[in-house]
Amino acid sequence: MNKITKLGVSALCGSLAAVSAANAGDLTVTGGVDLSWIEKHDQTTGNSIGMGSNLTFAGSGELDNGWGVALSVALTNGGAYSNVNATVTIPALGDVRIDAGTSGTGIDRYDDITPNVWEEAYATGLGTSIDTVNGSAGGSNIEWTPNMLPDGLTARISYSPSVPGANANDKAAAAGTDANPEGSGYDVVLEASDAIHGMAGLSIYAGMSNINQDSSVATYDGDQEERTLGFTYAVGNFTVGYQWSEEDLGLSTTETQYDNTGYGITFNINDDLSVGFNHYESDLIATTGNVTAEAESFQIAYVMGGASIRLAEADSVNEKYQTAVGFDNDATTLSVALAF
Repeated sequence: MNKITKLGVSALCGSLAAVSAANAGDLTVTGGVDLSWIEKHDQTTGNSIGMGSNLTFAGSGELDNGWGVALSVALTNGGAYSNVNATVTIPALGDVRIDAGTSGTGIDRYDDITPNVWEEAYATGLGTSIDTVNGSAGGSNIEWTPNMLPDGLTARISYSPSVPGANANDKAAAAGTDANPEGSGYDVVLEASDAIHGMAGLSIYAGMSNINQDSSVATYDGDQEERTLGFTYAVGNFTVGYQWSEEDLGLSTTETQYDNTGYGITFNINDDLSVGFNHYESDLIATTGNVTAEAESFQIAYVMGGASIRLAEADSVNEKYQTAVGFDNDATTLSVALAF
């Protein structure tokens, strides 16, 4: 996206001024809009016209001691925050990121890494409610990315003192939750590129998450646990990928587990035009019964400057893990995105 404006800033925020004054940095503003037309073939569509707006503020600077600081504030539809985070880069330690608990940290980085040319299979006009891993990203958290590992190996460790707790403002504590009085959680994720394993174009992803749950509460008999493993492989104009993930909610009365698998393949016809196929399925294993929800999508995307045109033909089976009539669906979605 192109810059709209640039403003000088003297510090990331007042609390960092106690550490060291920051040199003047940049605050950039980027934005865009997504326009879509959706037709659901097996359900009543309603109004087919959709619109999404995106606005991101990003600032960066450097403290007198050589530490780097960065701030990102992203807004989506209706002016709601979609992601707010601040990152401090310590040369001898790595990156320390404080996140408002909206997305993008820990195992949530790898909720779905299967290749696509626009969106995940279940995210183009469908209402699948497929459950993917998100770990401690559900609450405000701190993530550390160490910088002392071998080239080609990236690790991230995140921690949230209360995953189910609401996000809090400055100098305020979020209310606890009686249903789960513990709720602290941590994630560990790893990513390996060809710089360490030697196979060009291959990236391997793995992660695990644990959220504490008070087993003395009748609802729970253990912690909530998540695991994932996947890869993407780019060769020529093709990219292929596969991912497996598992989630155990640690419930006692209605034991619930999700086993997910997904795969995708994309092909770049040229620098501007690409096509892809993506498939994802999720097995709900519960005392109330087992159900497999599935979604797949054929997509094509064309880019010309700051404009992108995308078309997706998607279908789903057993949306929201329901097998009754009306929970199978297919949709055609046309989207035009403009970036500024």
